[in-house]
Parts: sequence; structure tokens; C-alpha cells
Amino acid sequence: MDSIKIFAPATVANVACGFDIFGFAVDAPGDEVIVRKRSDSQIIITNITGEEGKLTYDVSKNAVTVPIIKYLEQTGSTQGLEIELHKKMPLGSGLGSSSASSVAGVFAVNELLGKPLSAKELLPFSMEGERIACGSAHADNVAPALLGGFVVVRSYQPLDVFKVPTPDELYVTIVHPDIEVNTKDARHILRNEVSMKNTIAQMGNVAGMIAGLMQADYKLIASSMVDFIIEPVRAILIPEFWEVKNAALETGALGCSISGAGPSIFAFSQGRDTAEKVAIAMKNSFEKVGIYANAYVSGINQDGPKVIG
Repeated sequence: MDSIKIFAPATVANVACGFDIFGFAVDAPGDEVIVRKRSDSQIIITNITGEEGKLTYDVSKNAVTVPIIKYLEQTGSTQGLEIELHKKMPLGSGLGSSSASSVAGVFAVNELLGKPLSAKELLPFSMEGERIACGSAHADNVAPALLGGFVVVRSYQPLDVFKVPTPDELYVTIVHPDIEVNTKDARHILRNEVSMKNTIAQMGNVAGMIAGLMQADYKLIASSMVDFIIEPVRAILIPEFWEVKNAALETGALGCSISGAGPSIFAFSQGRDTAEKVAIAMKNSFEKVGIYANAYVSGINQDGPKVIG
């Protein structure tokens, strides 16, 4: 096999109460990467689409190629590669855009070279793409993009992630408004210290979310989707956030919060029909004040990246 085309999914991180430890993959949107073998040892990016010229072709600074280079160094391979990156979702959307690129690239190379490493062993390389993109090698987006499903990052030292089963009828609505939130700004405004009261309440919701997912207890999932620490601070960066959230809840969503650093907003629902209605309500809430928004409805993607050509 001399070339391969990979799709890697978008992800929702934090998931309300689980700041920097929860994340899950969705069916769409996502990124596509094509990797071709070369006859020499060069690594080059030949084409990037869908990002309005915002991404560099410098392989030492692009989130798709940095994990590939780290992977080749670690495995001792001198295989040269040509990479095409096709962005199928907006940058800075709060949907793990850089994670999808990182995962697609390193997954593609691993497949192309005969799968010497497992998916979980690819995680540290994928995290290096996050370091390039936003300055921090966090795993709450790359882990679900790589492994699929709902993932918990239990520890970074040592790195320990695991998947949590999710109910079949759990659907997510994601609405991405046409506004921009810088990830570094969204992290900078967070407080370094939080009250004991809020910490205890947040810990209870984290435990409740895990139990609710594992037991398919939709009522418990709903009551656990409260963020006492991050959402109240980051909401100020997203116009109409509270109105959109209320529209989702009034339409039947289990809960609603910010996806990653924003500006995308996600909601959980029981059943696709409800999730579709929630999508319309959330989108309309943005658009009635002149903010255009894209909406996506998906189950929890259990597969992660996949070969599409």
C-alpha cells in the first residue's frame, strides 16, 4: 500500500462538569488526511484545503505533521511522505479541529507502515500536535478522536485514559456559531483557584455523569450536566450563550454546555428526534440576533478514525 486516506472525527471536550478530563467523539464533522509514500526520506505537505490559508505548510509547525515526525523518529523509520490535509470543520470551533488533524495524520502513517503500534500507543504522538496548535499537550480531544467513544483522562503523569460505555439512545446536538473564540484567551480568563463549595459540587457531578452513562440513566446524566467552575466564566465570550442554552433545555435537551473552549455549544438528548428539534431551536436562537450557525446531530462515535480510501 503506497497511499491511504483517513477520516478523523471532531470531538467535544470538557462535557460540562469534566474540564480537561472528559471528551467524546462524534460522527461529523471531521478532517480528512491523505498520506502517500515517497521514494526518499522527505516529509512534505503538498496541499491544505478548507482553512482559508490560515495553516502553515511548515512540517515542524503544523499539527498534522508534527505527530507524524515524532512517530517516525520513535519507530526508527526513514520513510518519506507526502501529506494532504482537508479541513472539514472550522478552526477555533471548540470541536477539536487540531486534534482531528493530528489523529488522522499519525493514524494514517501507522496504517501505511503496517500498524506496528496500537491506537492507544499513538496517543502521545497525537498530543504533540495539540502542543503545537495551542501550547499544551492535553488529551481530552485527541483521546476520543483516536479511540472513539466517551473518554476519561484520569492522569497525565503517568498518562492514563479509559473509555466509558454510553447509552445507545444518547445523541448530541452541536451548534457552531459564526463567531471566534481564541483557545488561549478562553484559558487565560479562567481562575487559578476555586471555592471548596464549587469543587465539591463539581466532583459530585463528575461522578454522577460517569454513573449515568454506564447505567443509561438519562435523568442522572441530565442532573450531572452542571458546570459550576468553567461555564460561568467562559460564557461571557459567547454572545447569546444563555439564550441558546435555555432554548435547548426548553426543547427537551438533557443538558447543554460549551464544547471545549467554545464558541460551539453542545446538548445531550435522549433520542435522535429530540436532538434534531434541539438543533433547530439552538440554531434559531442564534440566528434571530443575526448570528449564523451550523448545526450537527450525531450519536457518540465509538470508532474514532477510519480508512475511507
